[in-house]
Amino acid sequence: MKNFVLLCTLLFCALTNAQPLSNEPKTGSISGKILDASLHEPLPYVNVIIKDEANETLTGGITLDDGTFNISKIPEGKATVTIQYIGYKTIQKTIDVGNKAYDINLGDILLEEDVAKLDEVTVVAEVSTIQQKVDRKVITVGKDLTTAGPTASDIMNNIPSVSIDQQTGNISLRGNENVRVMVDGKLSNIPVAQLLKQIPSTSIKSIELITNPSAKYNPEGMSGMINIILHKNTNVGFNGNLNLGLTKDINARFNSSVDLNYRNGKFNIYGNYGNNIGKSNNYGQVKRLDDNSLQLFNFNNDNKSHLYKAGLDFYMNDNNTFSFFTNQNKYDGKGAGSTGVQYINQPIQSQLFDNENDNLSSQYNGVFNHTFAKEGEKLDIEVDYSKFKNDEVSNFNFFNFSFPPNYTDYVYTKRDQTVANIDYVNPVSEKAKLEVGLEARLFETNIDYSSTGLSFNENQDDIENNGDEFITTPSTDFTYKRDIYSAYTTYSKSFEKWTLQLGVRAETVTEDAKAIKTFDNSTETSPFKNDYFQVYPSAFFTYSPTEKNSYQASFSRRVDRPGLEQVNPIREWSTPLISSFGNTQLQPQFTNSFEINYTRKLEKGSITGGVFYRIIEDEINRALFIDRIDLNKTILSFDNFDNTTAYGVELNSNYKPTSWWNFNASFDLYSKKQKGITETLNAPIETATANDILISTIEVDNLVWNFRVFNNFKATKKLNLSLFTMYRGKENGLQMNRLPMFMVNTGLRYSFLEDDRATFSFNYNDIFNTMKFEFEGDRPFPSKGEFHWESNAWNIGLSYRFGGGKYRALQRKNRDSNEKSGGGGFI
Repeated sequence: MKNFVLLCTLLFCALTNAQPLSNEPKTGSISGKILDASLHEPLPYVNVIIKDEANETLTGGITLDDGTFNISKIPEGKATVTIQYIGYKTIQKTIDVGNKAYDINLGDILLEEDVAKLDEVTVVAEVSTIQQKVDRKVITVGKDLTTAGPTASDIMNNIPSVSIDQQTGNISLRGNENVRVMVDGKLSNIPVAQLLKQIPSTSIKSIELITNPSAKYNPEGMSGMINIILHKNTNVGFNGNLNLGLTKDINARFNSSVDLNYRNGKFNIYGNYGNNIGKSNNYGQVKRLDDNSLQLFNFNNDNKSHLYKAGLDFYMNDNNTFSFFTNQNKYDGKGAGSTGVQYINQPIQSQLFDNENDNLSSQYNGVFNHTFAKEGEKLDIEVDYSKFKNDEVSNFNFFNFSFPPNYTDYVYTKRDQTVANIDYVNPVSEKAKLEVGLEARLFETNIDYSSTGLSFNENQDDIENNGDEFITTPSTDFTYKRDIYSAYTTYSKSFEKWTLQLGVRAETVTEDAKAIKTFDNSTETSPFKNDYFQVYPSAFFTYSPTEKNSYQASFSRRVDRPGLEQVNPIREWSTPLISSFGNTQLQPQFTNSFEINYTRKLEKGSITGGVFYRIIEDEINRALFIDRIDLNKTILSFDNFDNTTAYGVELNSNYKPTSWWNFNASFDLYSKKQKGITETLNAPIETATANDILISTIEVDNLVWNFRVFNNFKATKKLNLSLFTMYRGKENGLQMNRLPMFMVNTGLRYSFLEDDRATFSFNYNDIFNTMKFEFEGDRPFPSKGEFHWESNAWNIGLSYRFGGGKYRALQRKNRDSNEKSGGGGFI
């Protein structure tokens, strides 16, 4: 009896516990693998979202490092699988759990790129990548580049077709310095050389090389534009990244950055802070072969740069979004140095100087996006305002010079720029799209210069009437205004294997400049006005006969409006024997640019080749003059010259021979014909007079080639080793010929903690200490020399990402949606 009661009790308990299970609805699961459609490589951290028929989110997840995902506990019935990832088109698939199966495998899913729709901070990749678009190359900055150096200037030499002049800081693209540099798609008021040194490398998300922009873009820059995209995070919840770095050669330099964001509901709030703090040194010498004199240079800088970015996205509803951000860049620079001049059997003459340079650059940007009911139809309204203020105080002290006496220069600079855009996109059919837009670009700068020094009195009549040979250096007030109003339209259409885009941009430009020099008893005004109207057409064609082959051809007309440093009559820089000034009468130069590219996708990589050709009208170039007051000195300025041409070839490839080794290489060759004015003396310097100066227009044919190769070795799952080599061929210029340059860098990166949230890196740059700027020339005097900087440096870095959030949100739409993906790895 007891056994029967016990048996009944056990049976009752079993039935009681089992009953609820029979009433639970059945669930299923889905799995699959996400691949890049161009490279057929796995994509990690892709969002996979499951929604029911009412468009309510049921569950979701992200892909693993190998691109796979497996999501369980999906309720029985129909559901929509949405696959989203930054830079790629969103894919939606309908599934029916329980109809034929509860466990559904979607297989391999190929994602195509669509940079125009997404912009966010993802996990920074180990290796940078490069992708060939219709009108640009997009370099996604990985940990290998951010450890190359603490600033944007440091990593630019690792970018294909880009080079930095280590002495002036000027940047060139395809061998030409007529290039515009933007930050987040906006031109900055900060001088480019200074801007690149102020942006921390860890704050950069990607770099776009726009060599042949469409009519939608500002047509400035003969070589095109370089667009630096800063990090922005739009993950759900609270997320962030922290980066620390230390670079050491002669001096130590510290850099750090932090990215933060909070996304919840209709609001996304984000911020970024980065800094560069440290000292640097560069030194060199120039030997004149005609009189065996020697100039010795030694410069030291102590700079502090702080970059702040903060923004807000407000998703009002499904059709309207408002976004606002501000960039604040605070710079504090101190410099000191010496320039020595040594003549045979004479005591050394020295110029010692020190300067303080404080500036603040502020940018405020607001955008309103409206999406219409029609798929793809949208309206963007954007207003951007930026201002820049700079105070510079420079002290010059001279030893063993009869002239000039010690003096101090004061330069105050103020710039304001307002840009307003209206852009409308209308898909006229499934395969055709029309875009129109208006833009107003208003720019004004004011530079006030004063000095405690003395200058030669150029008024000979005054000197002959017992006037002073030297007068107080006149103060200069230089004002420059430029207003540009433009309208554009582009039409694009896709065929089975063809894509075409035609565009035209019309601009009216008004320039008004005035330089007022104030002497002791008089003033001198030099006005300049220039109004012109120009039309800039553009055309782009792509042909993809197969999935592995893609051809691209493009044409655009561009303009190089004189930069501020090219028209500023106030000295840009000065040494005892050479000074640089702008030319207020400089006219714009125009360029017709043609380009053809071919991309071939390989089983283990891809290869891209291209050629370009330019016809340049009214070329702007250097003019080199002998100082009439002191024939031993020279003056650098700018002038317009006759039409000229340039052409080039580019080749880049990525290849992965094994699972643990991949390399990326690039080769570029370009030819350009330069024209310039130079002056030489037709008599020994000891007896020469101004009548012995010969003025001539010279022409230099220049053929330059560069090669870069980056190797990445995956030693273990968490440890990567790298080896980078760069060779830059000889370059002939109007004033001098630069000799070849060569550099080898090594590095390692180690990931640790859960989900590889932390990364430690170590880089040793220029390990053979071969990087230097070495030159020889004969204009205006035969000379040779070399300059060195802190290139033989090691860098250690630590990065850590924190926070969570599975689903990434759409960012406000990019103004340019005319991009078609190519393939390729980082060069």
